[in-house]
Amino acid sequence: MIKTALITGAAKRAGKAMVIHLASQGWNIAIHYNSSETEAKLFQNELSTSYPDQQFDIFKADLNRAEEVEMLIPRVLKQMQRIDLLVNNASIFEPAKLADTATEFLDRQMNINFKAPFILIRNFGKMFRSGVIVNFVDTRIVTNRSNFAAYSLSKKVLWELTKMAALEFGPGIRVNAIAPGLTIAPEGKGEDYLWKLADKIAMKRPGGLEPILKSLDYILENEYLTGQLLFCDGGENLGLTN
Repeated sequence: MIKTALITGAAKRAGKAMVIHLASQGWNIAIHYNSSETEAKLFQNELSTSYPDQQFDIFKADLNRAEEVEMLIPRVLKQMQRIDLLVNNASIFEPAKLADTATEFLDRQMNINFKAPFILIRNFGKMFRSGVIVNFVDTRIVTNRSNFAAYSLSKKVLWELTKMAALEFGPGIRVNAIAPGLTIAPEGKGEDYLWKLADKIAMKRPGGLEPILKSLDYILENEYLTGQLLFCDGGENLGLTN
């Protein structure tokens, strides 16, 4: 039977790359999006043309609204009958130091980066007896830099949730995390932005998307791996070299 993956934020950037990667391996994909409706529909058509024997459906949900997140897995099940893999990929990455973090700003960061994954993980654990969950955190979780304070805190707590969920939902459901580093330049920035930052990490170069895809494969293939974090960051978590 063909397996089905639900990937949040799947219409562009890293989420899109994971969809293409899993589709090439024979997966059906539930493509979540919020504001990228045009991109999602075009992407769905491209995938259906390339893989006519697989199912690709799109699902809109605002991850800042709990009531929409609550309905996401039930909607996917209604159309696709099963979910074998949940990838909590979608997030927002906005700068603000602690002193400059307004309460509304904090709520938005926590809602999208932590609360939405919490709801999806909880619902997955209640509805299924087996499967895999992959949470995307960030290499920043090992530091206490406050230039992206709310974002970093949301990812720190998502990592703690990963371990807690792995313990509660095992052995049938495995829960792991991936912490990317310099993967894709933020919107509005070029590759030179990443290369400048990479000069201070162990590998001295950005990683691109391939290491993330390989990490995803490793998690899927290693059936004894749960509650673990793969730092896919070229050694950035080790600290800066200069």
